[in-house]
Amino acid sequence: MLTDAFFDYLRYERGVSEHTLEGYRADLKAFRTFYKSLDSDLDWDSLDTDIARDWVVSMIDSGNKPTSVARRLSALRSCYRFLLRRGLVSRDPFHNLTAPKAERPLPAFIREGDMQRLLDNDEAFTHDFDGLRDRTVITVFYETGLRLAELIGLDMGDVSLGQQTLHVTGKGNRQRIVPFGDSLTGLLNKYIGSRAKVEGPDTQALFVDGRGRRIKPGATRAMVRRQLGLVTDQGKRSPHVLRHTFATTMLNHQANLEAVKELLGHRRLATTEIYTHTTFEELRREYNDAHPRA
Repeated sequence: MLTDAFFDYLRYERGVSEHTLEGYRADLKAFRTFYKSLDSDLDWDSLDTDIARDWVVSMIDSGNKPTSVARRLSALRSCYRFLLRRGLVSRDPFHNLTAPKAERPLPAFIREGDMQRLLDNDEAFTHDFDGLRDRTVITVFYETGLRLAELIGLDMGDVSLGQQTLHVTGKGNRQRIVPFGDSLTGLLNKYIGSRAKVEGPDTQALFVDGRGRRIKPGATRAMVRRQLGLVTDQGKRSPHVLRHTFATTMLNHQANLEAVKELLGHRRLATTEIYTHTTFEELRREYNDAHPRA
């Protein structure tokens, strides 16, 4: 078979592992089985792009994931490039075919009712400086959509209670102004009053531990995971999930997509658009929970 020369090339010239070689062999065998089922007289040199495209469609229709389809396409492209270089075939039926785009997983988020239950629960946080700070941190994540690094990097001068804004330094040192509402204003005012009594080395930092040191990413992640665990048992319970929750909540309440993009500090609208799919999933979940015949 023509492909034997390709396998020899992979084994002796490329030095690929036996595991990788078996993967190539399985992918090429699957394609051969497909085109032989169409016409037993077909061979590697008589195939055209229509047959190659039909194979891709058949894999998708059979439920193969885009990543699996892309991997098999990559194997066939490599094989045909080799066969063309050696003059063993006259054309490459896969030359103009593109792999299907991999599905982007929907961002995990916390349901709106669960967030309200957490933030309205006086027993969810301890009644000391650490508890007040933790409640404030989670509220800032939920009501502004800040990234973890952005929140930790906030200084006292970045907060304007009068204008109800945060001056945020995002990725690539890009600056943006993020507004917040009356509820967070009251909580920040209370926290800042308590923060003024904490002495320590990081005098400019907004969020500090009990020794006046700027809070650390690891400790903040652990705190968020612990607190969210009070209202949800989902696996993902991180500061970034709260960022997703902010975006989802905003869009569920008819916020403009472009406005959400600016609030999140995204460069491209396409990055924000994934949340429109998330809001649909939220609507589906609410429907399934509420409708008696769902």
